[in-house]
Amino acid sequence: MTIDDPQPLSVLDAWVASLRIELGISPDVEIDIGLLLDVARDAAHSVARPAAPLTTFLVGYASGFSAGAATGTASPPASSLPQVAAVASAFALAYPPAPDGE
Repeated sequence: MTIDDPQPLSVLDAWVASLRIELGISPDVEIDIGLLLDVARDAAHSVARPAAPLTTFLVGYASGFSAGAATGTASPPASSLPQVAAVASAFALAYPPAPDGE
């Protein structure tokens, strides 16, 4: 599956729309699926496959502080999703490769 294939993105769009309702995430919150998939790819290929979900969680968590900081409810430094994703991707791409078998 690639982000260029319209079928999987269609399925992912539907999944994200449904999950956002289930989790109570406002429809006003922009979710850039392609960007998150790119970050996941960089982490999975440069660090280890299990790094993908962990990295996307941390990117979302860090960027969530940005929204809270804008309303005065968060104390960590505020960053937008694209900024946090860029930092995470760059870090993953520069991360030393794991020894074989890990």
